Amino acid sequence: MSPSNKQTQLIVGGLAASALVAYFIWYSSSRSKSKSPSTPKGKGSSSNDFDTPQVSNKGKDIHLRIEEMDKEGKRLFKKKQYLEAAQIFTDAIALIEAQETRSSSLARQYITLVNNRSAMYEKGGVPDLALEDCATILAEDVGHIKARMRRLRVLESEEKWQEALVEMCALELKFMQDNRDKIRMGINVTPPVPHSKLEEILQKVIPIEVEKQMKINDKLAEKERPLPSKHTILQLLQSFTGYNTWMAAAAKEGSVETLTKQLETTKDPVKRASLLYKRGRRFAYDRDFMASRRDFEEAMALGVEDLPDDEFARLLEWTGMVRHWSYNLDGATKCYERCSDLEPLNASILVKRAGVKMDSGRHEEAMALFDTALGLDPDATDALLHRANLFMLQQKPVEAKADLEHCLQLRPDNLLARLRLATVLMATNDLEGATEALDKAEQVDPNSSEVHSYRGEMHFAQGQFVEARAEFDRASECDPTSATPYVNAALALMNTPPAPGKVPDAPEAIRLLEKAIEVDPKFHAAYVHLGQLKLSMATDLVAARKVLDLYDRGLEHCRTPEETKDICGMRILTLAQIDAATMLKMESFGMQ
Repeated sequence: MSPSNKQTQLIVGGLAASALVAYFIWYSSSRSKSKSPSTPKGKGSSSNDFDTPQVSNKGKDIHLRIEEMDKEGKRLFKKKQYLEAAQIFTDAIALIEAQETRSSSLARQYITLVNNRSAMYEKGGVPDLALEDCATILAEDVGHIKARMRRLRVLESEEKWQEALVEMCALELKFMQDNRDKIRMGINVTPPVPHSKLEEILQKVIPIEVEKQMKINDKLAEKERPLPSKHTILQLLQSFTGYNTWMAAAAKEGSVETLTKQLETTKDPVKRASLLYKRGRRFAYDRDFMASRRDFEEAMALGVEDLPDDEFARLLEWTGMVRHWSYNLDGATKCYERCSDLEPLNASILVKRAGVKMDSGRHEEAMALFDTALGLDPDATDALLHRANLFMLQQKPVEAKADLEHCLQLRPDNLLARLRLATVLMATNDLEGATEALDKAEQVDPNSSEVHSYRGEMHFAQGQFVEARAEFDRASECDPTSATPYVNAALALMNTPPAPGKVPDAPEAIRLLEKAIEVDPKFHAAYVHLGQLKLSMATDLVAARKVLDLYDRGLEHCRTPEETKDICGMRILTLAQIDAATMLKMESFGMQ
């Protein structure tokens, strides 16, 4: 129903759940060239945040004085006199700083005391000073777990989510680096912070970044909003019963060249509006949808309503469609509502209005419009087909199936209805019924790329990745302009168990994903998966940063908040990983 091609998203979304590598797996064999001083490991809980200074025989007097001060600080801590304890630790730190030379034991005591003072600042409600002390410790020992745990807690309490995410990534990287061998052997090791914490922090950061990116994209699109791919627009147009009718009319009205010559010879607003409407439709016939949109918008800008026959209503309908494609949902709604005022019994316009409501997330309003359309015409196949989409979004497969079966009773040759019925049956684990639906769809159109894509998805769901890849390849052969089969083929390839001693053919998967972007630069799922795969293969931070450039390219093409969220989330996490690796002084990493 929507220009975001929910059918395509369903296919890719169904595969993505088991695709590619986890966010952090590429770090599991990271190599760091830093040599951090060893530090006593702590769990980071409030009661265990203290370290105890170690006394050496050399310079015993100062060590004993520091030990006594440390005990006094801890005594004050137990009495919850946190800032008084912090002052004691400060005095002890000053003793060390006053020494002309600092032995290794004093250096260790210095870190211990700063850590203890940091704990007091955290407990005493002085977060800035707690963070300063954490920075001092980490400048000496990047792997100091207690300091990093405290820094994470303070940043969370201050709602500094981006910095907290980087710190969380640093903790995960350090943990995986320290436990690399155990992880490789399959030994269960508990991380210092649960991975769910990373997801929690990530969800705090994403909405902020999505809002920023949407504002950037809106500013870039002030002159001309981007459109989805030609393949997606064509699928949307073909989902309506009026497709063949307007195609035939556009073919009869003359070529673009003929209509352009007529436009050049008249200045009459009525005639120009009529000719722009016809040329816009002809551009759509020729699949030049950008030019089509420009003509419809120019015709609307003339403000002429007294066009011949029903041309003004059709101009409103087409302008509504091109605005919907552009994700100008308010503009689309205005056109469709004006059209409904002129043609209150036109069920197809109500269906298009419902589609805008669906893309706005206003599902109840969309359902009301579908119901109104079917009240006008209980056999309105457009309404049945697209309401089935809404039922699936609402996780109501029984209702979706009923609508699709009704639609097919009325139009047995409706390819899209048969494909969507197969989707519903797959979702309810009726694989036999889904296979039958796809067989009938293939009888309608033996060369349908979508039929092979759906068959591939069914194989994928059953873990038959080789068979799935073969079907996705056939889909690409049938329609090289569709990005979906290339992405799905890459996912099938990466999920295919390699031969003994071999690894998945990542270069081929990258080629497929890059091909998807080549045929459809706006296919956001390709950027998400390609970025993950390239990050898993990055052998240094320079290569990892190139993944950020890839995500930036993808963000430029995002039209909806949902698309922006997907890529933004991956970019945020990738940047946090790189920043964390930099903090830990890691220079290279890889899967070797």
